[in-house]
Amino acid sequence: MSRFREDPDPRFWRLNRSIDFDRQLAPYDVAQSRAHAAALNRIGVIADDEVGRLDEALAGIEKELSGGNFEFLPADEDIHMAIERRLAELIGPLAGKLHTGRSRNDQVATDICMAVMDHCEQTRQLIYGVMSGLLRLARGHQDWAMPGYTHLQRAQPVYVGHHLLAYFWMLSRDWQRFEAARQSAAVMPLGSGALAGVNWKIDRHAVAAELGFDDITRNSLDATSNRDFVLDYLSAAAICATHLSRLGSELVIWSSTEFGFARIAEPFTSGSSIMPQKQNPDSAELLRAKAPRIIGDFTTLLGVMHALPLTYGKDMQEDKEPFFDAVETIEASLDMTRGILEGVEFDRERLQAASADEMLAATEVADLLVRRGVPFREAHGIVGDLVRQCVAQGRDLSQLTPEELAQYSPDLDEEYFEVLKQGSWLESKLSEGGTSSTSLKIQLGQADGHLAFLAG
Repeated sequence: MSRFREDPDPRFWRLNRSIDFDRQLAPYDVAQSRAHAAALNRIGVIADDEVGRLDEALAGIEKELSGGNFEFLPADEDIHMAIERRLAELIGPLAGKLHTGRSRNDQVATDICMAVMDHCEQTRQLIYGVMSGLLRLARGHQDWAMPGYTHLQRAQPVYVGHHLLAYFWMLSRDWQRFEAARQSAAVMPLGSGALAGVNWKIDRHAVAAELGFDDITRNSLDATSNRDFVLDYLSAAAICATHLSRLGSELVIWSSTEFGFARIAEPFTSGSSIMPQKQNPDSAELLRAKAPRIIGDFTTLLGVMHALPLTYGKDMQEDKEPFFDAVETIEASLDMTRGILEGVEFDRERLQAASADEMLAATEVADLLVRRGVPFREAHGIVGDLVRQCVAQGRDLSQLTPEELAQYSPDLDEEYFEVLKQGSWLESKLSEGGTSSTSLKIQLGQADGHLAFLAG
């Protein structure tokens, strides 16, 4: 019997039914149900022979689901009810005992906790792969010069290896954020019931250990209403995707004819429907475009949870679509990024020519004046005047005569021309973490050690 005498209106059912997207929780729901059955058996609610039948039937359902043989029916509201319905088909009324001491509220919260933990681990592995690719490229290009940019204007030269390692350290922070999201999800809500707890002395710690949780929730109201762990995942995914978008954008720029710094391998490019000469960096462009999609997933769930009264509201059903969309998008983006890095090639001559621009040595000249006692702001102004004259006359800095230099400062002597020799620009950076060969060698060792730590 049911409280209701009428079927749901189809217009309501269309929005209420979540089976089309929450079926991805199926393996977690089955695992949770098997652990819950064992917990009920330990307190005598389910007999030994009954728990064996339940476990066998649930294992069979798990096999049907993984093999694609599970038949979903139009009346299946969500994955939890679909599995319960199939369990009843297999073992009859015994299936109804499984829901003792459990609500769909703590059931779904536990399922999605498990999904977040699982995908945090998968995402971290993918991040590790991209970091490995970046480190390999950085080591292979540690003595290749390129211009560094601010405002997309040439600023100071750096080594390609140093530039690539900037993304390595960005992704290392992403790895840590996904680990934090995993820890946030690793607190089991099962046993909280609908909102107030359950009437059975279930050993929640034993169930948590069996399902891979680190701990159990402390407050049943918080447990059933909490989706912070999904937000943590989405936040980490949004930031990671933003980092990938920056790398993608640079790859698009570098592979353009105007720059010619890099070439993306053909399997990660596409042609034009009308212009046969084109080789478009579509993969890198997609890295740019996927970031706002994941950011949208994050803000969607933030909006759902905003001002939501305790404890559970049907609004919270909207946690799954943005989560699984972000999972698919960030995992695919990371996987593709690793592939791009495996095939990308840099053009050393184009990079060298661009980094040989003497204007990149302007700061070096200013520092020469500082070493001779000129305050930096004054030195900055002197060199700015030099640059302005050269730009106006179409000359390089090294083409100024000693007499012309003396008009700007008596401290600009023959050493000025030594400073303009390109090698000094890169090797003059003495600070730890800078682009000099010595610092870069140290940084490569640090990156090696960091990868070893993440793998351990």
